[in-house]
Amino acid sequence: MKEPAIGIIELNSLALGTVVVDAMAKRSPIRVIDSHSICPGKFLIIVAGLVDEINEAMQAGRHYAGYTMTDSTIIENLDEQVLPAIQGANPVPEIRAVGLVETWAAPSCVIAADAACKAANITLIEVRLANGLGGKAFMTLTGDLHEVEAAVDAAVKSISSGLLIRHEIIPAPHESVKPTLY
Repeated sequence: MKEPAIGIIELNSLALGTVVVDAMAKRSPIRVIDSHSICPGKFLIIVAGLVDEINEAMQAGRHYAGYTMTDSTIIENLDEQVLPAIQGANPVPEIRAVGLVETWAAPSCVIAADAACKAANITLIEVRLANGLGGKAFMTLTGDLHEVEAAVDAAVKSISSGLLIRHEIIPAPHESVKPTLY
């Protein structure tokens, strides 16, 4: 099911995370996509729904999260590749040129993935959000080199100041590297 908007909140409190998602769900009829602890000791909430409902739920979530909120965002018209890439369900494409973007926060990486998909004809391989990454987030995409360059450029420009760690492009990855990308 594709909803018109998603909301993401990242907190540095595990206990408060469940309280926040409960307050969001009680405030507005949204669908909870994900709600769990992430490394290192943070909590991630992803919700979906109609734009007004997401705005209302996010207002409640931001209020209850207070000073424990490390990052948050609302994305309208999320590209259809992004949620499957977060959930690890995107079909494995033919690997051509590869783009990689690393951020300090999960919401920033989702924003970057959405911007990349909307900017160029690429395939989003994966969006990994903080688990096993020390709280960082990471996305991998593939396509023709000029499309990957445009997508990575759009992704980098969409990330708030200070949240980008690094971005890289591999024009022609070696055959032995390709299986490690998914």
